[in-house]
Amino acid sequence: MKAQENKGYDPQVIAEYKKQMEATGLRYVIEQEDDDNNEEYQHFYFIGKDDDGKELVYDAVMYTLRMQHESELFEIAEHKAAQHFPDYKKIAYEEDENGDLSTLDSRQEEIGLYMAEVILELEEEEAVKVSEHVDMDKHVDFGIALDIGLHVEAVTREVIEKFIDDFNNDNLQLDDTLYSFQTTEEEADH
Repeated sequence: MKAQENKGYDPQVIAEYKKQMEATGLRYVIEQEDDDNNEEYQHFYFIGKDDDGKELVYDAVMYTLRMQHESELFEIAEHKAAQHFPDYKKIAYEEDENGDLSTLDSRQEEIGLYMAEVILELEEEEAVKVSEHVDMDKHVDFGIALDIGLHVEAVTREVIEKFIDDFNNDNLQLDDTLYSFQTTEEEADH
């Protein structure tokens, strides 16, 4: 894809992002439309340069390794549930008029318990391991996409700012240690 077709390279677009950053005093802009943003996951944009030294907007998602680990465990559990239960459908939680989650039918409950058992088994065996990474996708419509997994407790302003500094100064050092996480009793109760 040519840089001219990609709006993330457009000087006017870059200037708009810089203006937003200046207004907030941050070196990045949070994607407000992303409902998934939380203390373990942030979708944001920042200004940097590509391999050719051209300025652009990076479209980044950053998350904790714990969140990635939980997500991978859940995907495996869903896959195993689909194999085990021929009538498997993703469990869709619905809210009643008070905002409370409606109760699951007996089949959904059985599938949910099966998935929980699979996850616990995978955790005990430490079957899923994750490590810090930055995956880059240059074949997108806007800027360059970054998928960032870091071994941090939370994705904070400081973590994002340090990442941007290290990334833009070509000083990023990722930990290649493989990590596995256990669900604590406190987390399991929520």
